[in-house]
Amino acid sequence: MRRLLALAALAALALPAAAAAFANTEPLAAKQWYLDADQAWSFWPQMPQLPLVRVAVIDSGIDGSHPDLIGRVVAARSFVGGTPYRDDAGHGTFVAGEIAANPSNGIGIAGLAFNARLIVAKVVTAEGDVSLPAEVAAIRWAVAQGAQVINLSLGGVRDPLDPERDTYSPLERAAVEYAYSKGVVVVAAVGNGTQSPTTPWPYAAYPAALPHVIGVSAVRRDGSVPDYSNRDAVYNDLAAPGAGMFSTIPANLVDARTGCVEPYSDCGPSDFRNAIGTSFAAPQVSAAAALLLGQDPALTPDQVAWLLERTADDASPLSGCAACLNGRDPVSGWGTLDVASALARLTSGVPLPRPDRYEPNDDAGPWAHTLPSLPRTLDASLDFWDDNLDVYRVRLVKGQRVFARLTPGTKAKVVLSLWAPGTDRLETLEAQQERLSVSRLVGAQSRLSFTARVTGTYYLSAKLVSQSRNPIQYRLAVTRS
Repeated sequence: MRRLLALAALAALALPAAAAAFANTEPLAAKQWYLDADQAWSFWPQMPQLPLVRVAVIDSGIDGSHPDLIGRVVAARSFVGGTPYRDDAGHGTFVAGEIAANPSNGIGIAGLAFNARLIVAKVVTAEGDVSLPAEVAAIRWAVAQGAQVINLSLGGVRDPLDPERDTYSPLERAAVEYAYSKGVVVVAAVGNGTQSPTTPWPYAAYPAALPHVIGVSAVRRDGSVPDYSNRDAVYNDLAAPGAGMFSTIPANLVDARTGCVEPYSDCGPSDFRNAIGTSFAAPQVSAAAALLLGQDPALTPDQVAWLLERTADDASPLSGCAACLNGRDPVSGWGTLDVASALARLTSGVPLPRPDRYEPNDDAGPWAHTLPSLPRTLDASLDFWDDNLDVYRVRLVKGQRVFARLTPGTKAKVVLSLWAPGTDRLETLEAQQERLSVSRLVGAQSRLSFTARVTGTYYLSAKLVSQSRNPIQYRLAVTRS
């Protein structure tokens, strides 16, 4: 089952906000501690005029009459009936406010991405569940509406050791891969342990646990990562504030018992007052992606992810996270979001990682890239943390012999494997019996050869198994006889 990834409230520390390079002048700015923690606007001395970037919020809808969100929505649609402009859960309105609340209308709060405009897709049923078919349709619709960033503060349990519990969906994956192939940055919450079998849970939820998705965990104001924030050695990419959060809520959820009437979270139900959850960490990363794309609209999704992840502030015991290790770790990924550092890196003039034109090609079956003719030599890349597996289709006739040779551009261990026709997913326990051949190392090269026993479409995979901070460029030569 897919769920919205928010939790009940916890008390937040009332610490003073740090000064930013240009000020958040909205009336409730003091409650938005996370903007300062993210270094959201520290890169500019004054608010710049950036190109508008469309950010899709696929969630529970939005309060279309909210004073901080009027004029910020460019498209909206409900995939579960009713109107997208009514949000009975409040979750989507909260997320939308973090991203794109009007920062200069003298009302309420400021969204982190002052250049963002929202595409709203409602996928939460009247019963409060996230409809997977609606989510899949919404992702594709958002792409058609020109989304450049998609925020998915929702998820289903991942358990690679228990197929009965694991909620992997090939339809969800296909939709995410489609968005990525169209140049869209996809951001998702890694999930909350209270909505998983145990707390903390060692695996990111889907769709965060899919290739080319930026998975976001939560961090508290004191720098610690709460137990409810799911861990993951590969798919937890970075952390952002996700405790004591403050944002917009629908007017219909204002709780008069709080003694206030404004449609903001401290006037809402208990689960929105000082709200917590990875749901509310992910929108800050989506907003940061919008700022990067505003600064350079030519960025690819992988370059946006690389900038945000590799410039994150390392979380460690020194920063307040006793459970975090120096460097990348399962608890906080690359560290905590630092928008100013990402923008500084972008504008430094130092080249970014080159795009891989064969992506997406992250598994067998429909996810693989076809090699149309052999011999073939191609240049591509692997990233241990974000894209550690490339897969190519190779058509062989019975008795034909295939030869593959991979040369990494820098020192790295890459394993070539050949998989039988009909193999579906490579990264499962069941798939191991379908592996027909594994490469041997000759100097720096990985080499593989195999004689086909039957005619069919085989799968040649290249997997990066040594950790590296940056992507590894490689050259792959494939021939047959």
